[in-house]
Amino acid sequence: MTNINVSTLDTYKDIGMGLNKDIKQKKFKSEFEKVVVNLMFSRNWLDEQQQKVLKPFGLTVPQYNVMRILRGQHPEVCTVNLIIERMLDRMSNVSRIVDKLVSKELVSRIPNLQDRRAVDVFITDQGLNILEQLDDSFQELFEKINSFSDEECSLVNDFLDRFRGTEPD
Repeated sequence: MTNINVSTLDTYKDIGMGLNKDIKQKKFKSEFEKVVVNLMFSRNWLDEQQQKVLKPFGLTVPQYNVMRILRGQHPEVCTVNLIIERMLDRMSNVSRIVDKLVSKELVSRIPNLQDRRAVDVFITDQGLNILEQLDDSFQELFEKINSFSDEECSLVNDFLDRFRGTEPD
């Protein structure tokens, strides 16, 4: 099992750190503009943390996303179109990602019986084993960076849903 040492992660929990200091910008046109910049900065920071977890496994964030989608469908197969619909980063080239995962023997492709132009994709046992190891590493990361109550997390989730113009769950 490959786990990362999360004590080496760059976290925002250092005393006195905030967006203004992190990006060396003091002025924003509004608090909302600061929220937008903070979301972009925080997303990139979180991507860096995820990449540190995934690097020992030779995976990228989009590859990990595809594998999680396939695990969610397991033991059923999944079409490439369904993967595209469920991707967190809709700009990803899913066919290329699947090709890379097939070459690593983490997923497999089979012809779709209803549509000969389509292929079905499923996660292999090796892919499931890698995800199980990654679950432990990500749980460790989340425990390290989570300083929020469930109520605070719910409020942030509601805010982010409203930010995207959707109704909160």
